[in-house]
Amino acid sequence: MHEFLAQLVNGISLGGIYALIAIGYTMVYGIAELINFAHGDVYTLGTFVALAIFGALGISGELHGIALVVDSGLALIGAAVCCGLIGMAMERLAYRRLRNAPRLAPLITAIGVSFILQNLMQLWKGSAPIPFPAVLPNPRFDLGPVSITAQQIAVVALAVAAMFALQIVVTRTRTGAAMRAVAQDRQAASLMGVDVDRTIAITFLIAGLLAGVGGFVSGVYYQSTWFLNGFSAGLKAFTAAVLGGIGNIAGAMLGGFLIGIIESFATWLIGGQWSNVTVFAILILVLVLKPSGLLGERVPEKV
Repeated sequence: MHEFLAQLVNGISLGGIYALIAIGYTMVYGIAELINFAHGDVYTLGTFVALAIFGALGISGELHGIALVVDSGLALIGAAVCCGLIGMAMERLAYRRLRNAPRLAPLITAIGVSFILQNLMQLWKGSAPIPFPAVLPNPRFDLGPVSITAQQIAVVALAVAAMFALQIVVTRTRTGAAMRAVAQDRQAASLMGVDVDRTIAITFLIAGLLAGVGGFVSGVYYQSTWFLNGFSAGLKAFTAAVLGGIGNIAGAMLGGFLIGIIESFATWLIGGQWSNVTVFAILILVLVLKPSGLLGERVPEKV
């Protein structure tokens, strides 16, 4: 039972990272109807930017007191803002002109953008894994038979906070109303005065912000990074978005946690080499048996 609970905690914390990435996937698809396969690489870029900020500040170890708040806050905000701007740049330079093109064109373009980001990060930091400084204190809290670390709590808290913040933006703001209108009918929204280009650009900005936060959290949690991290994490986050219901923010959150738990238990029960097989087998089953996902898709209805 102790090992079962430990794996459950590990899966939930891992799922929090997947959820942060999956929410970005599901937002972009729900509004722009684009599977942005470069999103996972934006997440990795967030880790690289946070690492560069810590290096510029001369930080190589654990932080305490005001330095913990200020320095880690700078790295978090810097990673999020940089990734948000990269997301907007991708939309403006690579995807906007292909918005009305056949669906295969933006899909191939997204794969191309992914390779570009991967190679730029490889040129920047090299092809070997890079250690990430253990900047956050990580005390353990014993809750009965299971121990939970402060970092695990922080990962889950950030993921849940991001979901609720997004729900508020989407349901209670003018920008959110514009997003819903564009998602429902892009042409009608434009006729009603909604700036479609601006709305989709903001969507990519928000998705990039979340990827940057996920990248920072990933670096702190794993204490290492690599230019190809985003490939695997991005595919699993996409699986999470499909599992929960593509275009559904709550579904992406649920799918992220479920994929994290499944991967953790698969690693424990049948070995780490089979965990990816398990995750992607679930993707195939979902696409075959329930393609709308657990909570249902929220995408435009074409008539």
